[in-house]
Amino acid sequence: MRQDTRTVEQIVDGMSLFDDDLMSMVFDGNIEATELLLKIILKQDDIQVESVVGQRELQSPVVGGRDIRLDILAKDGTGKHYNVEVQKKPEGAHIRRARFNSSMMDSRMLKAGQEFSELQDLYMVFITQTDIFGHGIPIYTINRHFEETDELFDDGSHIVYVNGNYKGDDTVGRLMHDFGCKEAKDMYYPELAKGVKHFKEEGGRKRMCEAVEKYAKDYAEEYAKQKAENARLNSLLESIKNLMDSMKWSAEQAMAAMKVSEADKAMLLKEL
Repeated sequence: MRQDTRTVEQIVDGMSLFDDDLMSMVFDGNIEATELLLKIILKQDDIQVESVVGQRELQSPVVGGRDIRLDILAKDGTGKHYNVEVQKKPEGAHIRRARFNSSMMDSRMLKAGQEFSELQDLYMVFITQTDIFGHGIPIYTINRHFEETDELFDDGSHIVYVNGNYKGDDTVGRLMHDFGCKEAKDMYYPELAKGVKHFKEEGGRKRMCEAVEKYAKDYAEEYAKQKAENARLNSLLESIKNLMDSMKWSAEQAMAAMKVSEADKAMLLKEL
């Protein structure tokens, strides 16, 4: 994939805060904007953000395990942690992703010798461009509770989904309006408009364009690798089928004769 300057400029012009690259840049180190976002979504006016970073990668402690890249990772003055993710597609905000992200963050909170009671509260916030649960409400809040008594099970784990399609005339509605804006001049909140203006119209635009170019390059390289891998597996599959037909062998016998790796076997057996 080759991106010319004009195409990159058009992509940047069409971006909003629902695009995680722009959103992560706007909020990276931006305590003012992050406090606004969390206060509105969590309905807690006393939140004081101490630090915030965009695009923070957490590597799996398991060899071959899945890593994650967080759009926003913030911490307030009381030690509470916040992960905010923006997703255009519903599959990117799967309910089990919240569980996975939480576990990855929890595992990094305690040092050797610390008590489990010292584990800080963690808020997982997903801002989705569509109403993925379909009830038409602005915010979905999930906390654990005892099924028998309906009392709160206060383990400090909180999950919140924000309906990006909500258009109410309130703070959440205005926040989601701003997330969908392509121009800073159309936004309600100056804390957000300032960052969008910087990265789309002022000095940060070059950095935004470079990020788009890098994404296109990485995507192209990954696409080429995947295409080559698919071609290799298809060729291997045809050879196995030919052996099975000509020698009257089973799939296992044909793959053994060709010394197919265990990893390839698992994929090829699905196709045979």
